[in-house]
Amino acid sequence: MNTYKDFANATDEKNNREEVWALILGGSSGLGLASAKKLAAHGMNIIIIHRDRKSEVPQIEKKFEEIRKHQVQLQTYNVDLLKPEKRQELISQIHKNSPSGKIKVLIHSIAKGNLKPMNDAKYELKNDDFHLTIDAMAVSLYDWTKAIFKAELFATDARIISFTSEGNTKAWKNYAAVSAAKVTLEAITRSIALEFAPYGIRANCLQPGAVDTKSLRLIPGHEKIMAHSIARNPFNRLTTAKDVANVVYLLCREEASWINGCTIPVNGGEHLR
Repeated sequence: MNTYKDFANATDEKNNREEVWALILGGSSGLGLASAKKLAAHGMNIIIIHRDRKSEVPQIEKKFEEIRKHQVQLQTYNVDLLKPEKRQELISQIHKNSPSGKIKVLIHSIAKGNLKPMNDAKYELKNDDFHLTIDAMAVSLYDWTKAIFKAELFATDARIISFTSEGNTKAWKNYAAVSAAKVTLEAITRSIALEFAPYGIRANCLQPGAVDTKSLRLIPGHEKIMAHSIARNPFNRLTTAKDVANVVYLLCREEASWINGCTIPVNGGEHLR
């Protein structure tokens, strides 16, 4: 049975023995962390950029140790990846730490936005809230893609993967800014898929069902969302982060090279009802 290590070695030969890496934006928890663990288990070197409080770092480091156990290289950076100057510093640092490395996979798993009602005297959603959320959860994908591309750090056959949600077409209370960001993310992904294809880059969005993550629990009424998802799902359970990470892995394989510019449901058929 072939493993991802076999694939990674083959990719190294294809790229003149260059090291291949997965760069994960927002990889300290949830879908990003699950994807890091999955790819590491199959031999992929991992770079995680995240933004967490100092008090949370010891617990996060324990999770990172699970990645190191797979005997892959791991770089982690706890910085604000949304600031342009930090982005350039990080790319320079990554190149310095792995001069022969190439980014095989860019995973966008940033959850930073405003969950406010549109009509509330005290916490009303404002124009700036939309800008902040869309910039963080959507436009940043393009910013990082272009910066990595200009630095010539993408592998010959690279994959860009981002995460959208069912809120891209459905209206949920307090979700307006995030919904707008998800729609924007999908549009940017399609355009990257079209315009960067000549350079060997494929881009796709995954649309998981409801996953019990820290981000989901921030949504007001998340209990109802999870209950509704279970009721609709043919398997009568929630989607897990591992379910999503498995599909991330599949999209990174050579056999998935003809999948490009798609938004793919990963929900066990939940969207059928």
